[in-house]
Amino acid sequence: MSHPFSSLSPDLVMSAAESLGIWPAGEPFALNSYENRVLMFRDEDGKNWIIKFYRPNRWLDVAIQEEHDFLQELADSKVPVVAPWRDAEGVSLHHFKTFSFALFPHCPGQAPELDNPAHLFAMGQVLGRLHEVSAQKAFQHRPYLEMASGVLDAQQRVLASERLTLYQQRAYERVIQKMHQHLLKHNVPASSMIRCHGDCHLGNVLGREEQFTLVDFDDCLMAPAIQDIWMLLPTDDPEGWRPYLNEIIEGYEETCSFPSEQMSLIEPLRSYRLIRHTAWLISRWDDPAFPRAFPWVADNGYWDQHIRQLEQQCLQLDNPRWLA
Repeated sequence: MSHPFSSLSPDLVMSAAESLGIWPAGEPFALNSYENRVLMFRDEDGKNWIIKFYRPNRWLDVAIQEEHDFLQELADSKVPVVAPWRDAEGVSLHHFKTFSFALFPHCPGQAPELDNPAHLFAMGQVLGRLHEVSAQKAFQHRPYLEMASGVLDAQQRVLASERLTLYQQRAYERVIQKMHQHLLKHNVPASSMIRCHGDCHLGNVLGREEQFTLVDFDDCLMAPAIQDIWMLLPTDDPEGWRPYLNEIIEGYEETCSFPSEQMSLIEPLRSYRLIRHTAWLISRWDDPAFPRAFPWVADNGYWDQHIRQLEQQCLQLDNPRWLA
């Protein structure tokens, strides 16, 4: 069975752009993207574009459109994001052959440096401005973050892959059960959620000096505000987070009150991401891009390491020392 992007050739990419009246000057250059396919090209006028082809059957068009409209709302409010290009009729989500796709202006820049206080402060400013706007209304077609049910779904996908030995299956089920009980204690009511970027790690932030732009809102959802903050904190020294967090808070509170009551969600959210990320890798294994990019997942030792990592994370959930 062919994978969803098997027919996405350079010629098709260029034809899709040309269908919108934009003429590439050369072949597109593929960027590092796995869930979707994202490429860059230069048009005949020398302008650089990003063209994004959405993975078929992942999002309904109404959910993608809601992402686009959210980005436009943020851009109109002067939040530093990259909104999709719209044609003369105001359409941002386009279709060509079997694909849904969008065009974005190219945003140059580099990721912030987490050991640079000025960068952390600037990121706090960006996220505060983002959340000031995003809290004004709710998504109608995007998901709500549900940690407890999400880890059970991930567990089913991992076990269905039949990649774990019998011993690993038992160990994995034990640690997931324990993790699930922890996450049940941190259930977040929908009324406490706002529209969030959802995947705010360094790879989705670009800038120069102290001006940063958020990109790739493909995973935007309703979530607690801290979801967009915790990935900017170092992971190797939980007790050393405070100086980093203080800089983010100072920038954030220029526009928003920092959600300090959500601090206890940081380790549960980290646990949730660890579990879901591995399930995502294994559920996409039929896409040739994934074995090429993540070959270690096919190694039996990967699962031993993953289970140990989850066990260590359970210890952190048992005793979150950094909150003391």
